[in-house]
Amino acid sequence: MAPRRAAPRPRTPPWQGLPGTETNRLCDMDTLIKEFDVALRAIAGATRSARANPADRLAPDTEQMSAEERRHVAGLMRINHVGEVCAQALYQAQKLTARNAAVRAQMDAAAREEEDHLAWCAERLRELGSRPSLLNPLWYAGAFAIGWVAGRAGDRVSLGFVAETERQVEHHLGGHLDRLPESDGRSRAILEQMRDDEIRHGDAARDAGGMPLPAPVRALMRGASRVMTTAAYRI
Repeated sequence: MAPRRAAPRPRTPPWQGLPGTETNRLCDMDTLIKEFDVALRAIAGATRSARANPADRLAPDTEQMSAEERRHVAGLMRINHVGEVCAQALYQAQKLTARNAAVRAQMDAAAREEEDHLAWCAERLRELGSRPSLLNPLWYAGAFAIGWVAGRAGDRVSLGFVAETERQVEHHLGGHLDRLPESDGRSRAILEQMRDDEIRHGDAARDAGGMPLPAPVRALMRGASRVMTTAAYRI
């Protein structure tokens, strides 16, 4: 009679039992939950600012504007709100893909300041009797995908993408400041502080080693921005 073969023993994963494995899994889960919450708050317009709103030092001014001026300013601030929704997605994706801890911390710090911008723009839209873009989930998803690709290309490319993005945002905010009615001091105060922050973020990214992006990439970024601003002004 042939000897009975022993039943095969179940294979043990090579990482099972290693110190810190369960802790790492819990940390990863905590990170995913935290980042998912950030995304939901950005899309839903439920973010809160850590800094005071720059417009708070000024008196209410919506009554001094005509209905047409209010609609125009609301369109501009809706564009800026979408820009900050996209900024949250970009920084989130680039933070998750960063290889260097210092770069990851830099992305996180900038994202926190962008949260302030998001909250200020949302508050200004409410003052103007308007709403954020209905396409915010789409804007967020697209920006996250772009940020993920930039981050996967390496930290220097990712930082270069931040620097170029902030340079274009600075230019865009300057154009909006020129288009605001003279009576709209509250929107002006918000956009001026946002512009100062964006300049600082861009300078920090370049100083951290961000590499210049090729001209075709910069042109593609400008084209995508034009699509977003045209749609967000009304929708």
